[in-house]
Amino acid sequence: MNKTLVIAEKPSVAQDIVRALTPTAGKFEKHDEYFESDSYVVSSAVGHLVEIQAPEEFDVKRGKWSFANLPVIPPHFDLKPVDKTKTRLNAVVRLAKRKDVDKIVNACDAGREGELIFRLIEQYAGGAKPLGKPVSRLWLQSMTPQAIRDGFDNLRTNAQMQPLADAARCRSEADWLVGINGTRAMTAFNSRDGGFFLTTVGRVQTPTLSVVVEREEQIRKFISRDYWEIHANFHAQAGEYAAKWFNPAHKKDADDAEIKADRVWNVRDAQAIADAVRGQPATVSEESKPTTQASPLLFDLTSLQREANGKFGYSAKTTLQIAQSLYERHKALTYPRTDSRNLPEDYVPVVKDTLAMLADSSMKHLAPFAAQAVKGGYVKPTKRVFDNAKVSDHFAIIPTLQAPHGLSEAEQKIYDLVVRRFMAIFFPSAEYQVTTRITTAVGHSFKTEGKVLVKPGWLAIYGKEAADEVLDAKEGDKGQNLVPVQPNEKVKGDPVDPKGLKTKPPARYSEATLLGAMENAGKTVDDDELREAMGEKGLGTPATRAATIEGLITEKYMLREGRELIPTAKAFQLMTLLRGLGVEELSKAELTGEWEYKLAQMEHGKLKRETFMAEIAAMTERMVKKAKEYDRDTIPGDYATLAAPCPNCGGIVKENYRRYTCTGKTGDTEGCGFSFGKTPAGRTFEVAEVEQFLRDKKIGPLEGFRSKAGWPFTAEMVIKFDDETKNYKLEFDFGDDKKGEESGEIIDFSTQESLGKCPKCGGAVYEHGKNYVCAKSVPTLEQATPSCDFKTGQIILQQPIERTQMVKLLETGKTDLLDKFVSMRTRRAFKAMLAWDAEAGKVNFEFAPSKFPPRKTAAGKTLATKTGAARAVPTRAPAKKAPAKKAATKSAATKVAKPKVPRKTTAASGKLPSAALAAVIGTDPVARTEVIKKIWDYIKANGLQDATNKRAINADAKLLPVFGKPQITMFELAGIVGKHLS
Repeated sequence: MNKTLVIAEKPSVAQDIVRALTPTAGKFEKHDEYFESDSYVVSSAVGHLVEIQAPEEFDVKRGKWSFANLPVIPPHFDLKPVDKTKTRLNAVVRLAKRKDVDKIVNACDAGREGELIFRLIEQYAGGAKPLGKPVSRLWLQSMTPQAIRDGFDNLRTNAQMQPLADAARCRSEADWLVGINGTRAMTAFNSRDGGFFLTTVGRVQTPTLSVVVEREEQIRKFISRDYWEIHANFHAQAGEYAAKWFNPAHKKDADDAEIKADRVWNVRDAQAIADAVRGQPATVSEESKPTTQASPLLFDLTSLQREANGKFGYSAKTTLQIAQSLYERHKALTYPRTDSRNLPEDYVPVVKDTLAMLADSSMKHLAPFAAQAVKGGYVKPTKRVFDNAKVSDHFAIIPTLQAPHGLSEAEQKIYDLVVRRFMAIFFPSAEYQVTTRITTAVGHSFKTEGKVLVKPGWLAIYGKEAADEVLDAKEGDKGQNLVPVQPNEKVKGDPVDPKGLKTKPPARYSEATLLGAMENAGKTVDDDELREAMGEKGLGTPATRAATIEGLITEKYMLREGRELIPTAKAFQLMTLLRGLGVEELSKAELTGEWEYKLAQMEHGKLKRETFMAEIAAMTERMVKKAKEYDRDTIPGDYATLAAPCPNCGGIVKENYRRYTCTGKTGDTEGCGFSFGKTPAGRTFEVAEVEQFLRDKKIGPLEGFRSKAGWPFTAEMVIKFDDETKNYKLEFDFGDDKKGEESGEIIDFSTQESLGKCPKCGGAVYEHGKNYVCAKSVPTLEQATPSCDFKTGQIILQQPIERTQMVKLLETGKTDLLDKFVSMRTRRAFKAMLAWDAEAGKVNFEFAPSKFPPRKTAAGKTLATKTGAARAVPTRAPAKKAPAKKAATKSAATKVAKPKVPRKTTAASGKLPSAALAAVIGTDPVARTEVIKKIWDYIKANGLQDATNKRAINADAKLLPVFGKPQITMFELAGIVGKHLS
């Protein structure tokens, strides 16, 4: 019997489809990666399983960062599996190729991205020639069983979906063309004077960075102005109330947003008003009216990320991970990567059931409100909540019918946020009584606003029970419950005083406000059609915005300081480059708006795919051409003039696009020739760092440098006089101070403060060169011949060791846990404490106790000798040149460990192979790691790695009983072998 294959986007959706189809299609049998009944096979992707890439002959591997190989505009795109999900892809492809599957239903999410996910899988499964099986489209905006069954009754044809598929492919391919060519062109431009300066750009990441840079430019150029407010306390028979002066005739100034009704711009006028009003009788008029405040809308991902960042300081990435865990692991929330804040219209019964679940839950602080909503019949089919027109491929984030258990603290916080917002939207509005009181004395007006919470409504869920509790209350102009004033009563102001204040620059972006700016980027676009096209999309999607922000931080375009996001010098340099080259479209939201406008036309059949891609190719060629043909010495921009003088001639040092250069005493000559690049070893100097560098002639240790091989390193830099050029130049200082030690030069520590006592001899420890040393380990006036050898580096494996940490080590025997060590062997970061090891006579690593209990041998003895085993520490920073690094490594081996005797594998400690496995590796008891090695030796000896895919292993006659199938991937090997050991 022929069957229909249904491919959903996520496993949870596949399960929902199976539940909905079971009453009509019969029972489904569950397999590892799919469900099967008599007429259906239901499987799923896990997001994107396939991504696009340029064909091999068009994507240059060597020299790809050279203008010679740009632009890269392939005539078509090849596909490659996403490494993490290759097993799932192979499973779906096998099902699609099954002979008994004659139809396929695309049940991926109802949107552009869902369409693309399916189309790429279908294309990959077909290979050189298409699958040739008819495809239908299941279009769901609700996941209730009935909605799913209705969807299967009304499947859309493949032809109907072709315009959406074209738009999806165009967006993906256009992003690739602009991102790859833009990044390679800007990197080639920045690297053409030598070195390698990776400069990434992208359609979403670069406009997002532009938003942050423009805000920082506003802050830097902001000039604070003094202004005054006049605050008064008025005395009535019933008590006193605060008020603030304002100008009733004030009109908004279009050119100056800082001019406001309650500001006076010089102290004389402010003092004159205060003096005139103080102690004088004043009349009172007031207006009181009721107002209501509705609860906020349900959460989409961006609004949840903003709320969690504001309340808990969670990054967007962290919030997404927590919400994903609540969705996937705990099944407690609906799909979080959504841009909708509404629910489908047929979800009213589901919502009622969810509230009933919450009412019976163990959450004592929220269950009573859920019970109140159920009992009061609060859930009604209002368009504010239930609206199909505002539901995209996903709906708002709400709790599921499953009560969660065993949540972490962070998961509980996010779950609570969602539950409160979910319940609040069905509660009545909060009701306030707002009173605006105007007090007039000697022709001057003062305003007081009182806002009283009459009925909390939904605010009760957030603990706003008190009748006088008001959000965002401010002294004078947003008071609480106002004291009553009798009709025609005269009041007097005392004290009345001017309050001097300063205008403030706009605030830096936090993740919450940047997410808001990305979401609303369309509002900054001037063109009405483009703004409408972007609509609610903004920059990126809810699912990608967190990754965009993290990517900008990883690429050192932004720093996270507390909750603020601060653009780096590298970010300013990129914006200067794009403006100077005339490719500013890369940094503007208009590019996204233009694409969205054209893709929307394509979805409605008004624009051909070929036309759009030809325009993108032309834009890409133009962008590369501008970078390639730019022939001026520098890029025009807003550059700094430094306060610190040239170290060679005392002239003025100025910044240009690539360098900091001496411009002579007057600042407009060629200067003395002193200059240095802004980006040594791939790290861009901040202006403040350069000022310090020129002043002190040394700086560091600084992180973020990269070697020619691409490895990160930490180092100090110095400005030294070069006898050959008769000028100063920059050098890395890796702390190799052997020359000074060998010269026997007397060291004077009299101007330094000791860090503590030497743990070896009790002498004083000081800073010397790039090390901390005992005073008795170097020649001094008190002791010409050294008698101690205590020395440890100020940078160890890229971890700067601060003075405070060294003081702590000398006082207590160990430092705090430090987290920036980088292994010289694996290049991986690790955490450790530095500790004095008296037995070895050295400073060694000490690791934090393991979270896992130590492993025991057959005899019951613990293998780990002592908590936090120590390891020898190199005494100085790794040198840049290979020989020096080798020497440093050699000197690090200070503690001679006893040679380890190989532990014999016995019947007690090893495991017995099964008969099938024994045919390959022998019958002796064997450790699991040994098994893998032996099997790999067998695989290599017999040439069983697949010729076309080295990650696949072909089974011969001996391995077939072990593997249970003709071919496996290397990732499956360990799991399969484990089943053959006992």
